[in-house]
Amino acid sequence: MAKWGQGDPRWIVEEREDGTNVNNWHWTERDATSWSKGKLCEFLVGIVVENEAGRCQISELKQVEGEASCSSRKGKLIFFYEWNIKLGWKGVMKESGAKHKGLIEIPNLSEENEVDDTEVNVSKKKGDGDILKDLMKTAGTAKVREALGDYLKALKTEFTIGMILPTKATAAQELTIKRKLSENTLQAPLGVRIPTVALHMTELFDTAAERLYSIFTVKELVQKFSKSPATLEAEKGGKFQMFDGNVTGEYIELITNEKIVMKWRCRNWPEEHYATVVLNFVPTPGQTELQLDCKGVPVCKEENMKFCWQKQHFEEIKGLLQLTTLNG
Repeated sequence: MAKWGQGDPRWIVEEREDGTNVNNWHWTERDATSWSKGKLCEFLVGIVVENEAGRCQISELKQVEGEASCSSRKGKLIFFYEWNIKLGWKGVMKESGAKHKGLIEIPNLSEENEVDDTEVNVSKKKGDGDILKDLMKTAGTAKVREALGDYLKALKTEFTIGMILPTKATAAQELTIKRKLSENTLQAPLGVRIPTVALHMTELFDTAAERLYSIFTVKELVQKFSKSPATLEAEKGGKFQMFDGNVTGEYIELITNEKIVMKWRCRNWPEEHYATVVLNFVPTPGQTELQLDCKGVPVCKEENMKFCWQKQHFEEIKGLLQLTTLNG
């Protein structure tokens, strides 16, 4: 056995003040499931294909089941993802104006297959309109695979930021690169208006307003429903960060058990752009109605925002409440 201080230097962590993963030798893992669900919705919902006969659009993400993660070992990143995805599409015939709906199913998006080989099944409800189904089978499938490729690129770049730490040998080089990037970065023109929309959503929860309010303001409960690290200061002017830093903002107003007003943004929104989110907690017999009003959502992120609140907030909170009831 080696004496203290004479072991393999790759395992020595005391050289760093924070004691973290020197030379990226140790195994680290980050859960990408919640982040991926939002990204898949962002890239897939809204896809449009069109020809002389008709126009089709992917209108909703009906189901996304599975998981994703990224691990780091010896300075290398290892990705795992496995998804079963169902999408809703709708189309209209240009000549007759007839409307049709259907499904797109992606039964196995995983690292075992190339994106171009990923199975994409298109179906349509009974009736005429097979020409629209054919459009989705050809041009639609191509665009879906392209979007899946964009998701994987984001998973391997955007999501992994900070997972590979700089070593002493590369620190100076990276600093030089950062300086050059900063010198060559163009700032967006001041005063440019970003097209936005407003959202209104309501949801009933089988719990008291006090309990529901605490789920949005207590760090431990936020981490439980989001299944990811979070930091928050639930007071006026306090900052918050959720979903591994993908959602950040600031508390503007808090009325205990009644109302929360926040500045709120996703990481992939235009820089420094925030929406205003208002949560009203309305007691009803045996339940609480949560009223969500959101202003300032970028138009291109509307569907992603709806998914984020419906799937990653409302449904996950209901799951947490059920689990708490069972364990109580």
